Amino acid sequence: MARFDIYRFDSSSVPLVLDVQADLLADLNSCVVIPLVLEEMAREETLSRLKPLIKVEGRSYILVTTDIGTVARRTLGKYITNIETPHRQEIIEALDFLFQGF
Repeated sequence: MARFDIYRFDSSSVPLVLDVQADLLADLNSCVVIPLVLEEMAREETLSRLKPLIKVEGRSYILVTTDIGTVARRTLGKYITNIETPHRQEIIEALDFLFQGF
């Protein structure tokens, strides 16, 4: 498990989650995740800097940064992909905006 890995999640409203926890803490039983919601289900999410659009397996998802939380690692579903290379900057900026306001 690595930072910026995406996993399936057992929820009808949240099909995917993004692991944003530091790799150094990978041995913990829990991890910090941000939900990814299908774009068509979250059209009202207009703050693109806080909630960027992320492409996964050819589909568009909104990273709902404001819904950040922790889950037990055992509840994560199948590993999908790692999005560090294409989306690292957007994700870091969204987290900075959430916690720092800029």
